[in-house]
Amino acid sequence: MGKADQNKKAKLERLLNTSFELFTSKGLNKTSISDIVERAGVAKGTFYLYFKDKYDIRNRLIAHKSSQLFIQAHEALSHENLTEFDDRLIFIMNYALDSLATNKGLLSFIYKDLSWAVFKKALNTNVSNSDDEFVTIYNKMLEESGHKFKDPEVMLFIIIELVGSTGYSAIMYNDPVSLEELKPHLEQTVRGIIRNYIVE
Repeated sequence: MGKADQNKKAKLERLLNTSFELFTSKGLNKTSISDIVERAGVAKGTFYLYFKDKYDIRNRLIAHKSSQLFIQAHEALSHENLTEFDDRLIFIMNYALDSLATNKGLLSFIYKDLSWAVFKKALNTNVSNSDDEFVTIYNKMLEESGHKFKDPEVMLFIIIELVGSTGYSAIMYNDPVSLEELKPHLEQTVRGIIRNYIVE
């Protein structure tokens, strides 16, 4: 990577990190593009090289942070001796929930505006090369499972929606139960969803 490319990457990273800090501390509505570029130490024109507006950077940050979490969970999974697809997916689910429980700011940021449409669109216009790893890893897990799945994207959508909404309530409000009490219920339900999507 040449010096110009390194500078571009550094500026993009600064914009992403600064935006995340401001969105989680001040909120999206109270954060302006001027606030972002001033704190990141870049020109306003540089912001528009990468993003259309602050909603664009927010959407892509949500997908970026979500896929980072998934990739970290998958990395942790590689140290476990789990071979069954459902066991592996549940390990990733629990890893993500535990991580979000220790970082409620990240949970609020991701969950508040995370939708499947935002997630997919942002992954298709990835912020960094690591973001496309999410799809690659999921597809590889499907291949390694030894099963054929009908509508694997729909299956993932349902699991993410279920885990996201119930996990959010349990972590933020202990409602209807704590996260630790919720996990066995989630595990049983996710296993059931996976079974329903396996083609016999």
